[in-house]
Amino acid sequence: MIKISEATEADFEKIWPIFQDIVKNGHTFVYSSDISFDEAKSIWFDTKFATYIAHVNDEIVGAYVIRPGHRDLGSHIANAAYIIAYSQRGKGYGEDIARDSFVQAKKLGYKAMQFNYVIGTNKVAIALWKKLGFTIVGTVPEAYQHSEQGLVDIHIMHKYLDWLSHEIETKGLD
Repeated sequence: MIKISEATEADFEKIWPIFQDIVKNGHTFVYSSDISFDEAKSIWFDTKFATYIAHVNDEIVGAYVIRPGHRDLGSHIANAAYIIAYSQRGKGYGEDIARDSFVQAKKLGYKAMQFNYVIGTNKVAIALWKKLGFTIVGTVPEAYQHSEQGLVDIHIMHKYLDWLSHEIETKGLD
């Protein structure tokens, strides 16, 4: 069974190989395959970020980070990034960590979540986000340099978190 807990900076040593595998294929993240360990760590850990790890037994199978989508007057909308180890895909862990991230984002005071860069060819992610209540609010043509398909569209996706207030209060979700 999957367990999700808050991560510490020391956990990045275990997050790093999963992140590296994902960025090196150039299909789903905007980061260069030659991103350094320290640069990557700054994406996952900052004083304004909340980072979580998902583990099965003692193995980290994925992680997510919640951060403000913008500064100041736009800081009430969360942004997030998710990774699942390739060897662990297809087991429902992506949905598990996504659902947990919504609860955590709401507890952190966010009103909504917005993904600014969902790669149009990432059909699995788009289907999951739609299943979980996100809508595509915009599409930017040819905004991503896919490693195999060239320039492809990206989507901006959004979901309100207001519905969670009742769930957290009545069911004690955490």
